[in-house]
Amino acid sequence: MSANKKENLIVGLDIGTTKICAIVGNVTEDGIDIVGIGTSPSSGLRKGVVINIESTVASIRKAIEEAELMAGCEIKSVYAGIAGGHIKGINSQGVIAIKNREVAQEDVRRVIDAAKAIAIPMDREVIHILPQEFIIDEQDGIREPLGMSGVRLEAKVHIVTGAVASAQNIVKSCNRAGLDVADIVLEQLASSEAVLSPDEKELGVCLVDIGGGTTDIAIFAEGAIKYTSVLSLGGNHLTNDIAVGLRTPMAEAEKIKQKYGCCLSALVGKEDKIEVPSVGGRKPRELSRNVLCEILGPRVEEIFTLVNREIVKSGLEDVIASGVVITGGSSILEGMPELAEQIFNLPVRRGVPQKIGGLVDVVNSPVYATGVGLVVYGSRNSGTREHFKEGGSDDSIFNTTMRRMKTWFKEFF
Repeated sequence: MSANKKENLIVGLDIGTTKICAIVGNVTEDGIDIVGIGTSPSSGLRKGVVINIESTVASIRKAIEEAELMAGCEIKSVYAGIAGGHIKGINSQGVIAIKNREVAQEDVRRVIDAAKAIAIPMDREVIHILPQEFIIDEQDGIREPLGMSGVRLEAKVHIVTGAVASAQNIVKSCNRAGLDVADIVLEQLASSEAVLSPDEKELGVCLVDIGGGTTDIAIFAEGAIKYTSVLSLGGNHLTNDIAVGLRTPMAEAEKIKQKYGCCLSALVGKEDKIEVPSVGGRKPRELSRNVLCEILGPRVEEIFTLVNREIVKSGLEDVIASGVVITGGSSILEGMPELAEQIFNLPVRRGVPQKIGGLVDVVNSPVYATGVGLVVYGSRNSGTREHFKEGGSDDSIFNTTMRRMKTWFKEFF
């Protein structure tokens, strides 16, 4: 069966720095069942941005083939994630007069048009326009303004922009692998769909998605996204530190990190030993696991300190009442939540995909948060399918953003 004929199959493609992951979800009346997963090591990206299209295309093909085999379907169209240091989020607001003293869909579209009328440099494009709240005649906190009476309508929105070239390279890589891109989605927005509960978003929460090349941050309060940011730091830096500190090849450093890694010395026994392969044919050495801890601890601390600085910069540190949720492959490292609690002075938990069916035990890991989140996002927005094509008009993503407006309200409120 083809994914296009079978409309209720949705595919999320998480194009990451260390791995490319395709997740196939089947939308049922009860929710989403995960029916296929494919992963492939990724070598064509650096810090979340495509630097080698050929390698990226090969990895995408491999992941897609694996997912097709498992799900028993043909994949034609995907929801692709985007990340990288070029992503910028800004808050904006717009005001209009209500035409017939009652808010219609047209008024909502116009007020969002007004809110997005900000100067955006030529080399950037709008990826998302996320409504936060509406205000009618000074009455704030309105989630769904349709049908309400008033004379003046204001909208507060969060606008996410990214480098045109980076978005185009993601679309190009997918197109060359034989796939249409139904939508490009900010990775932390996708992860939040999978790992955060509505209560957390309402009360205020900071999502920190620590991937291989980037750490993506999203702050939610009152049910809406208030701040987004991307740091060009991630798990690859930890691997690199191990390789340099223990003088071992990168591939071995990655294995050591996954098997023995810990970033809090209090959790490591004094007698714990690890075997470290050497470079250049020398004999492997045996070292105390504490040495590994002393290498990883400061780097993880640095990542969380920079995240904390972003939280302070956003001015929202007082609204994150339900704490911090860490997810992404690097958050599996032992001691991460404990160290994060010390730095943030807030409750911290690891986020794994929630409220899904099907292959739950397989995707029950922070590694798949973005992939599953892309499927959840796709299921909510499948009514506005737009296919990006390589070499399309420059504003294709912008037009899509506008056409998606009508479903934003269903999605967020």
